[in-house]
Amino acid sequence: MKLLEKPEQVPTTASEVGSRFVWDPRHAVKRPLRWLYPLLLYGLVALVLLVFLLPLGWMLLISLKTGQGSQTINLFQSFRPSWENYRALWQEVPVARYLLNTLIVSVGSTLLALLLGIPAGYGLARQPGSWANGLALALLGIRLFPPIALLLPFYLMMRDLRLLDSYTGLILLQSVFKITFVAWFMRGFFVGMPQVLEEAALVDGCSRWGAFWRVALPLSLPGVITVSLLGLIFSWNDFFSPLVLSGVRTRLLTLGILEAFSTYEVAWGRMSALGVIAVLPVLLLALGLQRYYVRGLTAGAVRE
Repeated sequence: MKLLEKPEQVPTTASEVGSRFVWDPRHAVKRPLRWLYPLLLYGLVALVLLVFLLPLGWMLLISLKTGQGSQTINLFQSFRPSWENYRALWQEVPVARYLLNTLIVSVGSTLLALLLGIPAGYGLARQPGSWANGLALALLGIRLFPPIALLLPFYLMMRDLRLLDSYTGLILLQSVFKITFVAWFMRGFFVGMPQVLEEAALVDGCSRWGAFWRVALPLSLPGVITVSLLGLIFSWNDFFSPLVLSGVRTRLLTLGILEAFSTYEVAWGRMSALGVIAVLPVLLLALGLQRYYVRGLTAGAVRE
């Protein structure tokens, strides 16, 4: 008598049922070639990192070269590293003053953008009606304007207000471009935040402002850190607004790089050294806040 075959086990849970229909490329590869999938994945990640990190490494190598060696582009040529460009740069260029000016403008404009943009984003997220969505789209539309197209009107306004070559003018100009971004970003973050805790605070006697200050704002800390970091990077890398509004007293670090140009030559070594000094603070800050930055970007994209 022929024995009956053992029937296939029927999935009992939703996860088991879903796993039958989810396609995984690792399962599609034959068992002896499964090691190839992670190898290709890590190879692709390494290639992307190489594309982005190669200019930074190139700039670092040029800053450590002196004389005619700083003008060569052969990465495989051996040379003796030297700190001469950094010493000469620190003696001839007021790097400390440029760093202080950049820090004042970046932190001041970011704080002003957060002070106005976070409440605006919360109001747009909690206000029902189609006009709130339309206003949010209008904020996004403002971001589509190229900043260089608005520099001339701002220059005339700051000239009439006597704010040229001042920290106030630079902070106001950079804040205008960042407030719309802060409001749009935080609106998406507050929309994805559950309102149960805010409603409980309102029942306990808190006002709408109290619920925002005591409940919504602490819960949105990853988003605040993320948008603050992006705002600092925007101000730190800004070139056109200080080129138009700043002067000798308020010159920023991005304009200080231009001092490597002269009538007879371009000091590539000093320019690269100042570029490394300009990149290093933002890079260290981003690495230190990486955990909050990633959590803020992912949390703002999930809706409860």
